[in-house]
Amino acid sequence: MRNFLCLSLALAAGAAHADAPAAAVAVTAPGLQASQLAIVINDAEPNSVEVGEYYRKAHGIPSANVAHVNIPNRPRKLSVDQFTQLKERINAQLKPEIQAVLMVWSAPYAVECNAITAAFTLGFDADQCAKTCDPGKPSTYFNSDVAQPYTQLGLRLSMLLPIDFVEEAKAVVDRGAVSAFSVPAASAYYLSTSDTARNSRAAFFPPAGVVRQRKLTIKNLKADSLEGAQDIMVYQTGLAKVAKLETLHFLPGALADHLTSFGGDLQGSSQMSSQRWLEAGATASYGTVSEPCSYWQKFPNPTVLLRRYLSGSTALEAYWGSVLWPAQGLFIGDPLAAPYAGFRR
Repeated sequence: MRNFLCLSLALAAGAAHADAPAAAVAVTAPGLQASQLAIVINDAEPNSVEVGEYYRKAHGIPSANVAHVNIPNRPRKLSVDQFTQLKERINAQLKPEIQAVLMVWSAPYAVECNAITAAFTLGFDADQCAKTCDPGKPSTYFNSDVAQPYTQLGLRLSMLLPIDFVEEAKAVVDRGAVSAFSVPAASAYYLSTSDTARNSRAAFFPPAGVVRQRKLTIKNLKADSLEGAQDIMVYQTGLAKVAKLETLHFLPGALADHLTSFGGDLQGSSQMSSQRWLEAGATASYGTVSEPCSYWQKFPNPTVLLRRYLSGSTALEAYWGSVLWPAQGLFIGDPLAAPYAGFRR
């Protein structure tokens, strides 16, 4: 039996269906501040050094918030021991007020079957690796009203900014930095595709309509691809590979992701990497690094994601707060993007 999850009373856009885990929770005082974000730079990679400093200046992050590590040879995956040592080095450089972390590199992005962002924030989940298709452990941050995740829950939210190409990485940063300057007329697109297995989130797509105060139109389509749209703030779909991205225009701060098994395998080739969304113009995305099976709980819940973002949360807070079982999920992009920051309560 579906119940209803209000986007919020202020949005006045109607309700969206969700199951019990996505029960309505008011988001109070979200809004990660630049002073609470740490940047982790890999000194073994010139691109990481350059983009990390660019990010720091673009968002006005204090120099004291920069942590340095040395990870040679760009491994895709770390062992548990390697990751434990890396996390210890990072944590030793962080002040108590740091609530979140941005890793500035393209690889490593996995710790065994876990995504590196999930392993850093929640700790390595060995049980998930015993059988990756098993249900995951719930995140206490899911759909919560927690404003200071580290202070309140002991969780430092984390995201990864890929830096294979410096100019593309800087473009992501630029979009994140300007996203809060004004609220544009925009659309959120939700595609129910012909791929039944990858449509497990369709029941959570918000209903079509207009959120007038946010100048946002919600559009539900039955199609395998979106073509020619020029006003994208959110694009969520379910396919192994998404076509026609080159025809689209994403607005600054746009979120986009596709439910598939290996979207978080950034350097894999069997399915579309979630990094393609950033290259197409999105500002943040999400994908799993190991076979999750099609549990909606392992992917961003569309209703929760939209409600949190429209309530003023940053991309980091909105994405992390929308995934119930995030152990296998990699969060990428600019964590501080917040097009609706002016609506924070």
